[in-house]
Amino acid sequence: MPLIIQLSNRMLVDWVGSYWFVLGRIKVLTMSEKTTTPCFYKAPLSNASDSQVRVFARRNKRARKMAVEVEQKEHLPSTQDHKKLGLPDIEEFAYKGANELTQCRKSEMDSDVTPVESIVASPRPNGESPAHWEKVLEGIRKMRCSADAPVDTMGCEKAGDTLPPKERRFAVLVSSLLSSQTKDHVTHGAIQRLLQNGLLTADAINNTDEETIKKLIYPVGFYTRKATNLKQIANICLMKYDGDIPSSLEQLLLLPGIGPKMAHLVMNVGWNNVQGICVDTHVHRICNRLGWVSRLGTKQKTVTPEETREALQRWLPKEEWVPINPLLVGFGQTICTPLRPRCGECAISELCPSAFKETSNPSPSSKSRKSGLNKKP
Repeated sequence: MPLIIQLSNRMLVDWVGSYWFVLGRIKVLTMSEKTTTPCFYKAPLSNASDSQVRVFARRNKRARKMAVEVEQKEHLPSTQDHKKLGLPDIEEFAYKGANELTQCRKSEMDSDVTPVESIVASPRPNGESPAHWEKVLEGIRKMRCSADAPVDTMGCEKAGDTLPPKERRFAVLVSSLLSSQTKDHVTHGAIQRLLQNGLLTADAINNTDEETIKKLIYPVGFYTRKATNLKQIANICLMKYDGDIPSSLEQLLLLPGIGPKMAHLVMNVGWNNVQGICVDTHVHRICNRLGWVSRLGTKQKTVTPEETREALQRWLPKEEWVPINPLLVGFGQTICTPLRPRCGECAISELCPSAFKETSNPSPSSKSRKSGLNKKP
């Protein structure tokens, strides 16, 4: 009996010693290898059999995120690489159909950063007209009466204005496709080169090689992808519409590279059929700065141009749906610019809740700090 007790005590001592050894090893691993892959350690728990103790160390999310950002900065794909890498392109970034809002919220939930709500300056029920909107619109019209913005002479609706109706519709569609992520004067130049080479019809583009189209439309944004889309669109228009373009919004949206903004513009200009507001980045930005739009059922600013279009159409009278685009686009090109808006030159700054919040000049305090740093001792 004493022998059995002695053996049992010895086994107990061995087991306790192994237990504390494993705990010590776990502590060392979790302290020194937090950012490494999951670790495994094997230690004897008894003299009879071995068991495997698995230690899973969580990755450091902040370190992982910084590493990904550095890697992305060092390997930014060029425009030519987008097609090869299978990345989303041009209008595909902005339009994902009915699942767009759900995907956006899901990405916010999955991210490491807590999303911050951006609240419109003057919250109001959805569908209710914002205060003084007519006075604001009239003030913008007066500032735009000089017609000195690029959109006034080189906008998509100006493409092929001397051509017959059928050819002009196709020219407007081509101009809309090329305009995405591209300045108006660059798009206008590409359209003129296509016109001079007799390549502004579906038949001509269909019979031209893609490399020639690339050279003529360069340097529009994503010109490689747009040349491919242009060839496909020309073939579809020939096969399905006898060289003309689709006459419905749904059919236009089925064309490669054509999103809601383009489709509404083509319907308005090409077919004189107003089904919605053409909202680009300028209209999207300015409507949010003015507090004219908010996400449905919330007080948040709209996130995409498509959300802005839906919010704007809930209260803006239909007779304003067509002129609002060139009016605000030109205003955004000359006064309410994306960076450093010229609020000091704006005639409606008193009615704008965002006026002078994105100042063009540094504050006096920052100027004094800079001047103090530049002074020689």
